[in-house]
Amino acid sequence: MIECTNICKTYVNGDVETKAVSGISFKIDKGEFVAIIGPSGSGKSTLMHILGALDTPTSGTYVLDGQEVSKLNDDELSDLRRNKIGFVFQAFNLLPRTTVLRNVMLPLLYSDTTDEEREKRARLCLKYAGMEESKFLNLSNQLSGGQMQRVAIARALVNEPAIIFADEPTGNLDTKTSKVVMETFRELNRQGHTIILITHEMEVAEFADRVISIRDGVIEKDVKNVHEH
Repeated sequence: MIECTNICKTYVNGDVETKAVSGISFKIDKGEFVAIIGPSGSGKSTLMHILGALDTPTSGTYVLDGQEVSKLNDDELSDLRRNKIGFVFQAFNLLPRTTVLRNVMLPLLYSDTTDEEREKRARLCLKYAGMEESKFLNLSNQLSGGQMQRVAIARALVNEPAIIFADEPTGNLDTKTSKVVMETFRELNRQGHTIILITHEMEVAEFADRVISIRDGVIEKDVKNVHEH
């Protein structure tokens, strides 16, 4: 599914070069649930942007689902993100004065689907994400943080992506709600979704089956989680 070989990312500001990622290599198989963990400034967010095809490495190769990402043009990258990748962010990124259902249908607006089909898929994904049907017509700014994150998860699922990236998805949630959201990701993984979680919290990373620890732009550890939730 994912293969990174000697990935480097260097930012240049005048005469100053900053290496955010330094020679990272790993593979992620289809159906894995992987957490990438590290403190602020470790390079994990830079790596996520590369893995999510939002940025390109300075050097090294990144292959996603058989395609070498650095060789794709802007249109091909957009198609890749739209068709293969779902994103869930810490800030939810929902439209506040739009209903739950419309928020989830939005990624399908440019697809060759009818309004009826878009609504059907949105409703199904909201149920997958554990959202109560009674809230489907609520505006997103009428929801709790946990409910908003469930809507964001549903929106990430609606294009049937090969892989879901979750960037600090519990960062704005309390401990109890965080656990519920992470259990949702566990269940989606059991259903066959490949999930890559970016976090700085070990208690969140422990929900994953594998943890890749990053510090100063390099991999410190790559270990399997042996406990069950």
